[in-house]
Amino acid sequence: MSTLNIMVVDDEEAMRESLAAWLESSGHEVGLAENGSKALDLLGGAGYDLVLLDIKMPGMDGHELLRRIRERHPGIMVVMITAYGSIESAVAAMKEGANDYLLKPFDPKQLMLLIEKMANQKEMMAEYRLVRTRLSELEGAGFKDLIGGSEPMRAVFRRIEEVAQADIPVLITGETGTGKELVARAIHARSVRNCGPFVAINCGAVPEQLLESELFGHERGAFTGAVRTRIGRLEMADRGSLFLDEVGEISAQMQVNLLRALEEKRFLRVGGSREVESDFRLICATHRNMQALVEAGRVRSDFFYRINVISIHVPPLKERGDDITLLARHFVQQFSREISKPLQELTPSAYRLLARHSWPGNVRELLNVIERAVVVSRGPLIDASDLTFLGPEPEATKSGATLKEVEALHVRRTLEECDWNVSRASEILGINRGTLTRHIKKHELKKPC
Repeated sequence: MSTLNIMVVDDEEAMRESLAAWLESSGHEVGLAENGSKALDLLGGAGYDLVLLDIKMPGMDGHELLRRIRERHPGIMVVMITAYGSIESAVAAMKEGANDYLLKPFDPKQLMLLIEKMANQKEMMAEYRLVRTRLSELEGAGFKDLIGGSEPMRAVFRRIEEVAQADIPVLITGETGTGKELVARAIHARSVRNCGPFVAINCGAVPEQLLESELFGHERGAFTGAVRTRIGRLEMADRGSLFLDEVGEISAQMQVNLLRALEEKRFLRVGGSREVESDFRLICATHRNMQALVEAGRVRSDFFYRINVISIHVPPLKERGDDITLLARHFVQQFSREISKPLQELTPSAYRLLARHSWPGNVRELLNVIERAVVVSRGPLIDASDLTFLGPEPEATKSGATLKEVEALHVRRTLEECDWNVSRASEILGINRGTLTRHIKKHELKKPC
């Protein structure tokens, strides 16, 4: 527990001296004031962390002094001291901004437990201010939604700065849910094309027979249902950036078609005879090992080398250390604002639970976890008890577990993390929706009622 600089405000000398003796024996610095005026004078000098304030005092009472402290020194914590029969006054003081209250008579153990709680709160607020500073720095640097203070993420930020101004293709690699699209958007925002559009498409989420039309567009009458001309994503991205997510999922024929469009910046709409020109910067992303796909013959080498002029690897969340804390706090603030719920922090036990988790779904999984925690939390802080849906780590390597059992456990766990949203779970697992549906049937998994 860290030490605090504490002021005791009480008109009874015996109480002031007793409190000072107990606090100083635990290593805290203590200042004494017999009334409100003396307390305000002292608070204007030394940097106090906490005020222990008696409610009933002659002249300026505890309520009035609390209001003045909040006006002049909003960062100082205040604990109200009151007799057992005046607990209503303590509750009223909490509504006026007191951090806690202490009922007379009390023993040193009660006092020390409360001081320990205040010390922990001080540390949490210091960390909170540091987080806000880091977030402000990231926003000022053009990384508003791409959050991280760890060295692996700082390396990503440096890489973005290096490649943003070079108007050449970039390949972003990393596990599903790590924030590859945010990296792509940061590159676009810092590039010479930032006034142009940022056009994104998830190639793995669009059926093969529709992907060509999505990318290149089509002319009226090109196929059944083509009742009007439609421009494609390549054309939409003119003078901007085109982001192809999960580029490793496209077919060999589509790779050939894209390669020509990338090299010549011109193409035909489906069913068209007139070439369309579009000047765009290509940014691709994949969670797969593209070199292995090239060796396996699933990705053409010429296509791979064309899209992989410069690469950026986004690290998994489990390798980002304190970024879990940074991101969790950011998401708490974000979702609290969205649902108008006054939550500001997570408790130390909640942070410990988050730190122990391996985060197979990376940042996307953490976002989902915090969103649900904000909804179910009933107090001003999110505790470990609000994260019960996070659950223990799956015992995927336990002795005697078959491959089928391990696979079933992993699929079920991912579905539960996504509230059985099959599309979202398939993205986290790195498979298409149809494959996940077959796994659900094979393992006879059922959504809870």
